Formats: sequence, structure tokens, C-alpha cells
Amino acid sequence: MTTRVQTISEPVENSSSIFDLLGGEPGVRALVDRFYDLMDMEPDLKELRAAHGPSLDEARDKLFWFLCGYFGGPDHYIERFGHPRLRARHLPFSIGEIERDQWVTCIGRAMEDEGVAPALVERLLQSFYGVADWMRNREG
Repeated sequence: MTTRVQTISEPVENSSSIFDLLGGEPGVRALVDRFYDLMDMEPDLKELRAAHGPSLDEARDKLFWFLCGYFGGPDHYIERFGHPRLRARHLPFSIGEIERDQWVTCIGRAMEDEGVAPALVERLLQSFYGVADWMRNREG
């Protein structure tokens, strides 16, 4: 007996990118702003905050520009800086397991605070954890 598997697809005009699901640029900006606000406020994120230096302004813009493209929206980051080269661009910063875990915790809290659907939060946290782990450049 042969089992036939049919693909499930939805028409392109009905599919949504993560960028769209988050509310486009205003939604991504709100998520990034909440992420950095939490980093600045929460004592359990102090190592992550310390890794960013005195001002978060440039980091806010760069993460916003990057996430717009990463989530399927405009490639603002690439237009300004070229290929993200994430690992190379993060090498000047000391990133260990603590910073990785705090980054993932912080973005998770920010997504929850911004009302991102739980299934999407879970999906994105898995992806973010992989990227954050890849950024580590020291033990601990």
C-alpha cells in the first residue's frame, strides 16, 4: 500500500513574514526598545548590560535595522553596513555563557512584554539561542 503525502501550503498573498506578524517596523522597534529598556533596568541582566558599554543608542539602532531584515522586512542593516558578519562584528565583545543566556532571557521577556504570540516566542527563542551560542568567544 502506498501512502500519498500532500503538501500543505497557503497562497502567497495569505502568508505573513515574522516582520508582518510583529507589526512591521513599529512592532520591531517596540520590541528592540523593550529589550534594551529591560537590559538597563533588570539586575539579573547586569553582565549583558555591562558588555554594551555606556550608551545603548547605537546598539538599539543596529539591532532594529538587523531584525527588520532578519524577520523578512527591509534590509536596513545590509544597506548601511553590508553583510551582517555577526560573529566577526561581535568578536570585540566578551561573550560567554552568562551573556548568551542573559541575551536570550532579555529578548524573551521583551517579546512577552510586547504581546508576541507564545508559539512565535518559542520559535524565535530557539533560533536566537542558536545564534547567541554561536557568538560566544570565551568560556564561562
